[in-house]
Amino acid sequence: MWIGANLGFKMRILLDICAQTVRTLWAHKLRSFLTMFGIAWGVGSLLLLAGVGEGFRNGNRKQLETFGKNIIFFFGGRMPAVEGSFNSMKWFNLTYDDYLAIKNESKLAQNISPLIARDDIRAVSEYTSTNGQVSGVPPIYNQVRTIPLQVGRWINDDDNAERRRVCVLGREMTRNMFPGRPAVGSSILLNGVRFEVIGVLSMIGHEEHNATNVRIFVPFNVMRELFPLKGDNSKEGNAISFINYQPRTFEENEDAKDELHRIVARNHGGFDASGKDTWEEWDTVKNQKTMGKIFTAMDWFLGGVGLVTLALGAIGIINIMLVAVTERTREIGLRKALGATNRNIMFQFFLEGAFLTLLSGAIGVGGAMLVVRLLSGVQLPQGFDTPKIVPVSAIGAVLSLALAGIVSGLYPARKAAMLEPVEALRQE
Repeated sequence: MWIGANLGFKMRILLDICAQTVRTLWAHKLRSFLTMFGIAWGVGSLLLLAGVGEGFRNGNRKQLETFGKNIIFFFGGRMPAVEGSFNSMKWFNLTYDDYLAIKNESKLAQNISPLIARDDIRAVSEYTSTNGQVSGVPPIYNQVRTIPLQVGRWINDDDNAERRRVCVLGREMTRNMFPGRPAVGSSILLNGVRFEVIGVLSMIGHEEHNATNVRIFVPFNVMRELFPLKGDNSKEGNAISFINYQPRTFEENEDAKDELHRIVARNHGGFDASGKDTWEEWDTVKNQKTMGKIFTAMDWFLGGVGLVTLALGAIGIINIMLVAVTERTREIGLRKALGATNRNIMFQFFLEGAFLTLLSGAIGVGGAMLVVRLLSGVQLPQGFDTPKIVPVSAIGAVLSLALAGIVSGLYPARKAAMLEPVEALRQE
């Protein structure tokens, strides 16, 4: 019973202090508002700046994934025109034999997919005609590249092995060749050869930024037979445009490229595969790693700016609490003369600082979340994504806010508690 009465007494003291805190802050509304605005601005800025950096990161990742996840494009290279001489270099295409060697020997590459691409093939439907961008691909192509089917099916192993005259249309190609009409089950002519449409892809990204939307896909073996690549190595009908593949793991992209370089260099006469300017390729894994470092540096910079702003707000709270101690010196002296302990005085002023900090911090977090929600409905440019409240940044803001509240409330509170009652009562 005594414990309950003591607890109730302490609760009444706490409520009295809270009520006194609210009355004090309300008595100086403008000063309190300006101080709270500084803290709210700091917290909101910290979260929004970190959120903008995360939006850039997500936008870049999504843009790369419209081509495929962790994908490497291997186009070919340059080798010495005369054996042993690097003064003159000649371009060479990759060949089907290169693909077979890579498929059989590589230990670091997976989902290896050769591709033959031509844009000079005449495509004709019942409704229109166009110079179709035709690509011959194996069934595994949809495992390394982003191929979202809207209707129908993708090319399978039987289509490729039996050299069936079937095709899959990109979304924009479908609109051009079958405007407002179903495409699956219909036929088109590619340089006079009839192909059945077995599938239609969904739109990938923005139509003007992704060539998949305007392509026609046919089985790889059909492409080799009917529409071989022209130019170098074309006499054998053996050349391919490029190879898509994925490294075994995200970290092994450079090792996988070196392995493929050695295999292809051996197939083309055994020239030195280590030259920096020898190979033409596009490594989205390397791009992701580079952009990741840039965005991480951006996060640190933007987070630092937000923390500086938050620190300025904390300085404002320290200032307002020191002013409050000066203005209420006689009140402090009177309370101590009536029996208030140093702990009571210290707790009251600490609570005022903490109340200001937490309330303004909550306003800052709420404001940042509102801005992010409003931006979620805005169409952003390609490569950018809606800013997001990053959990790590939110936790960092809360911890920084708690530290700011402790520092900004504790020092003025200690200063108030150390005043002697007689000296405090003499103050005007």
